[in-house]
Amino acid sequence: MPVKSLFYGEFLKKIILPLSLMKRLLILPVFILIFIPTVLSAQTKLWSLEECIRYAWDNNLRIKQQELAIEQSENNLLQAKLGYLPSLNASVSHSMNWGRSVNMNDLQIIENKLSQSTSANASASVTLFEGMVKNNNLKSMGVKREIARQEISRLRNDISIEIARGYLQVLLSREILNSARASMESTKEQVDRTRKFVDAGGQAYSSLLEIEAQYASEQVQFTNAQNQVNSALLSLRQLLDLTSESSFDIAMPSENLAIAGEFKDESVDELFNSSLTLPQIKGAKLNLDNSNLQLAIAKGQAYPSLSFRAGYGSYYADSREESFMDQFNENRNPSVSFSVNIPIFNSWRTNTNIKNAKLGVRSSEIDVKNREQILYKEIQQAVNDAHSYFARYKATERNVKAMEESFRYVQQKFDLGVLNATDYTVAKNNLFKSQSDFYQAKYQFIFQQKILDFYKGKPVSL
Repeated sequence: MPVKSLFYGEFLKKIILPLSLMKRLLILPVFILIFIPTVLSAQTKLWSLEECIRYAWDNNLRIKQQELAIEQSENNLLQAKLGYLPSLNASVSHSMNWGRSVNMNDLQIIENKLSQSTSANASASVTLFEGMVKNNNLKSMGVKREIARQEISRLRNDISIEIARGYLQVLLSREILNSARASMESTKEQVDRTRKFVDAGGQAYSSLLEIEAQYASEQVQFTNAQNQVNSALLSLRQLLDLTSESSFDIAMPSENLAIAGEFKDESVDELFNSSLTLPQIKGAKLNLDNSNLQLAIAKGQAYPSLSFRAGYGSYYADSREESFMDQFNENRNPSVSFSVNIPIFNSWRTNTNIKNAKLGVRSSEIDVKNREQILYKEIQQAVNDAHSYFARYKATERNVKAMEESFRYVQQKFDLGVLNATDYTVAKNNLFKSQSDFYQAKYQFIFQQKILDFYKGKPVSL
């Protein structure tokens, strides 16, 4: 029974129960408020692999930074759409002049006085044609938004694989820890049994010393295994960016992770074809689309542009006798104009931009092929590793069974006193090593299976 349960039991027997009924009714709510939260806070949340991945997606700083990039691309896309709207501007000015000026009522009179005037203007302009630059720029902003989204998907995939690796490392460390614990406990039983034999004169005292040395060695082995579990949990916690104050532990998978049957051979070409929708490939192809759009924009700048402008203005001068409103009404000045801008020579800048844009298209094409080659090699390596890990798993499985059977005979002989402690220690160490090799091969193959499932488009899960 846990220590806390014993404490609460003694608390109830010695303090709560001897009190009168009225006092019990008063104290019990206080007891519940004080101790129940303590029990609940002591319970550690067990994280599943899916919960770890979801938490990382929601809190990883690289993903949050990329989400800002998506927001920026959304703003740029909106600005490209608003670029089709006409530009509208208005201005109002008021000026004052001191000195000699002509009297507007009698042009022959020149006088010194303060002259004031007010003018107001409004204009609107819109580009009717500019070589499809705005259309292609709008498409480019849309493609850049999709590139930013694909980058988030790539980050999520990378984080999912890293967390799965860390999660399985914790499970592997615990398997080895359980094996070390069982080995240590069985050796402790052998120490007690050997001590009885030595006390009875059935075995030499040196046998007890040897088995006690083996027990001490396995205690160190158990401590190292426990440290490996703690280290694996810390690494997984750091992947999740959890604070050190929060308790953290993982849950064992609901399904048995035992490997059943034979490994089904995977076709590299089929896996490659199914993985062409991965974000790194889609992002490269989208970048190629954007490079083609940038080339179209550069070519469009070589075309003439046609724009339309409309304006309206008026003014008032105090040198005239008419009122402010009368002058503004008389001095109205509406205007409409069309203009064509023909690029002739701009220091060869347009041609240079076109050449660089063509080079950008070629670079993007090479990048697509390069990423596809890298992906194909990664799949080749993953399939080859899966075969290797499965073969190692089957070999270590057979080795464990043989070692367990061999150790049973060694232990029987040791229990009967016909085998010395040295041979027993060697057999025990060989069994533990074979078990450790088996668990490592098992979890390496499980992880490799998750990699192959990932290339098939399946989410990372246990």
